[in-house]
Amino acid sequence: QVQLVESGGGLVQAGGSLRLSCAASGRFFSINTMGWYRQDPGKQRDLVADITSGGSAKYADSVRGRFTISRDNAKNIVYLQMNSLKPEDTAVYYCNAEGWRAWGIRFNDWGQGIQVTVSS
Repeated sequence: QVQLVESGGGLVQAGGSLRLSCAASGRFFSINTMGWYRQDPGKQRDLVADITSGGSAKYADSVRGRFTISRDNAKNIVYLQMNSLKPEDTAVYYCNAEGWRAWGIRFNDWGQGIQVTVSS
């Protein structure tokens, strides 16, 4: 299994910024896409943003223009810079990575989740 360790969450006032990081480790051949999802209690886990190994990024409409995803392929780390935070951004944020564990063997793994709370 690929281990994904998230950091950078916490409590911030509306309009503030946070930067999430997620480092991947373990045995794998390559990582294709890394991304961030978020989930409120009792709701489904939704995509926030993801980025391919080639740098192509995708964003949810609700965060486009405020959040920026980036990636360090050499270190297998993905970042999420969150600016102009709103109370509705409050959620548990999960890191996700998918790729190849070995030839012909895919993986799709999740981090343990990190809380982001935005106060009004």
